[in-house]
Amino acid sequence: MLNRIKVEAFKSLENVDINLGRVNVFIGANGSGKSNLLEAIGVLGAAANGRVDDEALSRRGVRLGLPVLYKSSFKSSRQPKEIRFTAYSEGASYSVGLFNPLDKPEPSWRFKTELLEEPGKESIGRSPATKKFRLDPAIGYIALKAVELPEESLAGRLLKELRQFAIFAPDTATLRGLDTDPQSREPVGLSGGRLAEAVNGVFGRLPLLHHDYTVRDLYESLLNLIDWADFLAATSPDSVPVSKNIPQPTRILRFRDRFMADGRDYLSGYDASEGVLYVLFITVLVHHRESPPVLAVDNFDHALNPRLAKALTRKVCDWMIARQDRQLLLTSHNPLVLDGLPLRNDAVRLFTVERSNRGKTVVRRVEVSKELLDMADQGIPLSQQWVMGTFGGVPTNI
Repeated sequence: MLNRIKVEAFKSLENVDINLGRVNVFIGANGSGKSNLLEAIGVLGAAANGRVDDEALSRRGVRLGLPVLYKSSFKSSRQPKEIRFTAYSEGASYSVGLFNPLDKPEPSWRFKTELLEEPGKESIGRSPATKKFRLDPAIGYIALKAVELPEESLAGRLLKELRQFAIFAPDTATLRGLDTDPQSREPVGLSGGRLAEAVNGVFGRLPLLHHDYTVRDLYESLLNLIDWADFLAATSPDSVPVSKNIPQPTRILRFRDRFMADGRDYLSGYDASEGVLYVLFITVLVHHRESPPVLAVDNFDHALNPRLAKALTRKVCDWMIARQDRQLLLTSHNPLVLDGLPLRNDAVRLFTVERSNRGKTVVRRVEVSKELLDMADQGIPLSQQWVMGTFGGVPTNI
């Protein structure tokens, strides 16, 4: 698990340093820098894999851009030469400084500095002052040396978590199977492609998912969230009526509407509500064996009505706390998400993201204070407190 992330001179993040939990929710106004924070980890993941170019960034869900857009450029600050990122996990740390000329951008960012540290072990790295700097600057030195690390070493695990990190941003057309996912990943594409196959990968497993949580428990939890269905599965296309004009994958989602008459009560993922597809998408990311150990979902609450967003948030937190082998970062604009967060548990953390009066992104953790709890006891839940501006994360000019 990533314990801490430090970002310097990347987009609106001139100097951001945050401590993470197992479930991390970032709230804030549009354009405040929430997505930039997720993308900073994506760039760091590409660096840990040895190359930072458009292909590597796109694969991780990072929006592509020229160096002039990646480097912080505030009116009140000096233009930085490098963008810098550091990740910490259980004492191990990986940091990198990346450079790309603004006037003549190159396809790949250059590695200016790299450092991998683990307690009790010799550090690995390079800088302009070392002979290793004469290596190809477009190829990460740490990635080359990583093959020599024991897979279960602290440093090895940190690099693996970073390399597999991805930002998922599902859209309805891709979840329905109408659009091809531009970035296919395991277990599901970054936009939601191959959702039915991924659902089958979760429910087609052995009865035990993790600890004492079974597939049956998960199935019943989903049906409780989806109040109109009493059956769901990933089946072959010929098991449910589907228009011939819809692309036919190897598997499709099948639902039974408990309110409809027998013989006309089955729906495919194409005909079902978009909310249920988003619920299944999040469920797959939390439970599938092939999901990245550290992952992010941008606009987590998209297409969910407020009450469903609250219920799903509470359920996701329960699942993640029980698993202990996966870490989740979410951005949200839905106030009701806050009411589903068990913030008394330190593993679940809420952050506000705002721009300062100089335009720089500021990230603050919302601490569960006596004042917040007292207001909640008086009938003012966190969702309402957020809208009121009690702890920030809302636009001040609207």
